[in-house]
Amino acid sequence: MPQPSETEIQQIFDRIAPVYDRFNDLLSLGQHRIWKNMALGWCDPQQGEKWLDLCCGSGDMTALLAKRVAPTGQVIGVDFSTELLAIAADKAKNYLPKIQKCLTWQEGNVLDLPFDDNSFDGATLAYGLRNVSNIPQCLAELYRVLKKGAKASILDFHRPSDPLMQAFQDFYLDRVVVPLADRFGMTDEYAYIAPSLARFPIGAEQVKLAKAAGFDRATHYAIANGMMGVLVLQK
Repeated sequence: MPQPSETEIQQIFDRIAPVYDRFNDLLSLGQHRIWKNMALGWCDPQQGEKWLDLCCGSGDMTALLAKRVAPTGQVIGVDFSTELLAIAADKAKNYLPKIQKCLTWQEGNVLDLPFDDNSFDGATLAYGLRNVSNIPQCLAELYRVLKKGAKASILDFHRPSDPLMQAFQDFYLDRVVVPLADRFGMTDEYAYIAPSLARFPIGAEQVKLAKAAGFDRATHYAIANGMMGVLVLQK
């Protein structure tokens, strides 16, 4: 399958927005929340800081960030899907007031961020890097908007190096993900996951791309038996 265009990916996420949260919970058995907290632990947001959550989706990671920087910090959740941003903003109405006041939602493209240079104390990007049309440009934009010394955590699915885990991942995608998507009427929307994984740079390649973008430090941690990875960066 050829890589979808940026517009096609945007349309996919607009269409899956109504089932996005439920689908993520079913696919991961709720484990995605643990992995997001692990990613946050590696970049260590502090109270009062200004953070950026790229490809924020329905805002789960954005909310976790807000809890860490509250009550005086700020978190901006950015996504190119207006439908997902609307869901994120609606969910935020149920958060504690001190969390709500830390949050801002903004439609934007990670390849051309609408922020000044050296603006943020840190950033997260959960399950989004694999979907961008130009990974080096995304990393360059991330580098540009971070302050010197700032950290970022990038969490995403990963192609495991172990053949047995590769076989398990293929089985899981073919026999669990696609049939589950079919039940939701989203077969075509989720069918691109396997080819997107095949195209996605492995951990060592992600490190090289991050250093080419200018980051002083880049470390990739394989989690969930290599089927998930966290790229931790420092400018």
